[in-house]
Amino acid sequence: MELTDLEVHYGSRRRRHRALHGVSLSVAPGETLGVIGETGSGKSTLARAALGLVRASAGSIRIAGEEVGAYDHRQWRALRRRGVVQYVFQDPLRSLDPDLTIEESLAEPLLIQGVAHGEAARRVRSFLPRVRLSEDLLGRLPGELSGGQRQRVSVARALVTDPKLVILDEPVSALDSANRVQVLEILKELRATGVALVFISHDLGSVAGIADRVAVLYRGELVESGETRDLVRDPRHPYTRLLIGSAPTLRGAAADGAEREALRALLHV
Repeated sequence: MELTDLEVHYGSRRRRHRALHGVSLSVAPGETLGVIGETGSGKSTLARAALGLVRASAGSIRIAGEEVGAYDHRQWRALRRRGVVQYVFQDPLRSLDPDLTIEESLAEPLLIQGVAHGEAARRVRSFLPRVRLSEDLLGRLPGELSGGQRQRVSVARALVTDPKLVILDEPVSALDSANRVQVLEILKELRATGVALVFISHDLGSVAGIADRVAVLYRGELVESGETRDLVRDPRHPYTRLLIGSAPTLRGAAADGAEREALRALLHV
């Protein structure tokens, strides 16, 4: 995926809200890009624009070599049906059909692509070990699974079509610590398949463990990006320093109150 000078505005001309301004970033095959920022920074808007769920006001969106920014609903639907780009939601219980069994949910995107039922069933079963799920869950409904199991089903559903790009919007924020670690480990292992991952989160600690690079959004603008290790060790922007100082897993202890207040003063927040 490559975004160039992406702009997204909401509302009318007289009461226009700028959600994204001049954002340029890219993610290569087999690479994991972390996109971080607090609520309102534009993270989810970026994901929705890259999926065609909101229209870009300006700029370019390229996915798997296709310029998709000006696609209409029919073209976006065709792209999504091909399984080129997939999306993992924050809340797996709401993203999975409560009336479909796990097997039916996992097979559905394959059937939409025209895969025969028998082949779809075979591919679903062969994929389960990659997300650490057992076959005895296939006959259950989403409400009968734990939160961690449901999120692994959501990841499997996104990846079973062998997409080029998967966008994950806060995929572990609703999970407890044990399930969070397990899902992060699965995502880290899946990088070897060549799929490009965009991991969106407000938690730099979760992103840093699996992302090759990190992009930092602040009030709709890309304020800093770089290799994860370099960005964590030597953050340049005050907002990035504030995020790192608030993540105990990155520095051993969160920044003290005086440091946080100094950084907030620089940001005028």
